[in-house]
Amino acid sequence: MRTKGGRLPTEIVWIPPTAALLIGYLLGSIPFGVLLTRAFGAGDLRQIGSGNIGATNVLRTGRKGLAASTLVLDLLKGAAAVWIVGALFPDNEVVAAAGAFLGHCYPVWLRFRGGKGVATLMGIVTALHWPCGLVYAAVWLGLLGGLRISSLAGMAAAVSAPVSAAIFGRFDLVPLLIALALIVIWLHRANIERLLSGTEPRVGKGK
Repeated sequence: MRTKGGRLPTEIVWIPPTAALLIGYLLGSIPFGVLLTRAFGAGDLRQIGSGNIGATNVLRTGRKGLAASTLVLDLLKGAAAVWIVGALFPDNEVVAAAGAFLGHCYPVWLRFRGGKGVATLMGIVTALHWPCGLVYAAVWLGLLGGLRISSLAGMAAAVSAPVSAAIFGRFDLVPLLIALALIVIWLHRANIERLLSGTEPRVGKGK
C-alpha cells in the first residue's frame, strides 16, 4: 500500500532492497562448478588445482565440457538475479547485482570460499547494460585468446566494466562496478604475485 504521494510507507520501504539482496545472494551462491564436477564424477573441485570453484579450475579436471557449462551457468546466474529482481522489485537491480556477486565469491554453503567472480560479473554487467557486457566480453575473450592468461584477462575485463559504463553515460552503474572490479582484483592477489614473478600458468598448461 502506497501513501498519497505514491511512496511506500516508511516501515516497509526497506523490504524491496532487502529482498533484492537476498534473491541476488541466493542465486549467486549456487556453486555450479562444485555441483557439476561432483555429479559427473570429476571429484571435489575444492581439492583440485587452486581449489577455486570457477570454470578455470574446472578445466584443470580435464573436462572441457564441464568447464564450459560452469562458465555459462555462472554467467547466467548473475544475469538472472538482475532480471528477476527487475521484474519483481524495479529499481533494485543494482542491489541484486551486488548480492549475486557476493554470493558467488563468498557463498555461505562453502564457508564463504567461492570463486573470483569474473564470469558472474559478466552476466551482471550484461543484464544491467548490454553494451557494457559486449565490451566486457571483447576484453575478456580477446586477452584470453591472445595471451592465454586467465587471471589477467579476467581482471582486465572487470576493470573495463566501470570504464565502459562511464563512456556510455551510465554513471549510475559506475560506483557499483568500480567496487566489484576492486573485489575481483583483490581475489586475484595471488595471481598478481605470480604475474609479477613470471610464474602465472597459461590456460592449457600446468603450473
